[in-house]
Amino acid sequence: MSNQVSEDGARRLKRIGFLFNMVFIAEGLLIGIAIAICNLINQTDLIPGVIAIIVGIHFLPLASLFQIKVYYATGVLLCLLALITWLIVPGTVMIGEHQILVPLSLLGFGCALILWTTGLTLWLGIKNSSRTIADEE
Repeated sequence: MSNQVSEDGARRLKRIGFLFNMVFIAEGLLIGIAIAICNLINQTDLIPGVIAIIVGIHFLPLASLFQIKVYYATGVLLCLLALITWLIVPGTVMIGEHQILVPLSLLGFGCALILWTTGLTLWLGIKNSSRTIADEE
């Protein structure tokens, strides 16, 4: 597609690609370091929350990089969910004879809901913008 993009556009795309890669490399390294530290201090129960915070933080530079405002909300909500889970939610709840690990359940379902909502929001936005373009032609 280099013949379809101006020289300035190509430089901008290359810069965006570089920054995108740096964000993901940093995310991966931070997750690896966090897991190692949690294992060293024998606090493996913190790993899912720490990962949720790191993933949430990684959405913030991507929001700016790609100019996608919903990524700001996604990042903040993932971080808040992890913090609320640590600070407020009880460790376990008994339902009948079944022990439920509430933080893991809340964090897992909450992150899934946030991320699916983000994906759906983006998909609907793209779908609506393509419909608008088709109507204009």
